[in-house]
Amino acid sequence: MKKLSKVQEKQQALVLTIADKLEEQARAEIPGMVQCWFDVEYHLFPGSLILFFQFENEQALEAARPDLLKWQKRLSAAMLKKGVILKDMRKHLTFTLLGPED
Repeated sequence: MKKLSKVQEKQQALVLTIADKLEEQARAEIPGMVQCWFDVEYHLFPGSLILFFQFENEQALEAARPDLLKWQKRLSAAMLKKGVILKDMRKHLTFTLLGPED
């Protein structure tokens, strides 16, 4: 894996901070939410950023689906507070049953 530049390290720290904060909130508010993980290509940041909320089973996932837009807005607002604009917030957060290794 290629070493990250100083700018990319700052981007990674920003995303980690926001992902940790959202994960903490989601675990408290959404039953069955296991973890939050993300994928990003730093040379295409912020357009390539996508956060995943992983759920333990299909029932928990379906029960949480109506709140997806609320969590997309929270991600967008958190990024905006840090000076990063997400052009289409719906593309940057999704609910899934898959883990980071899947």
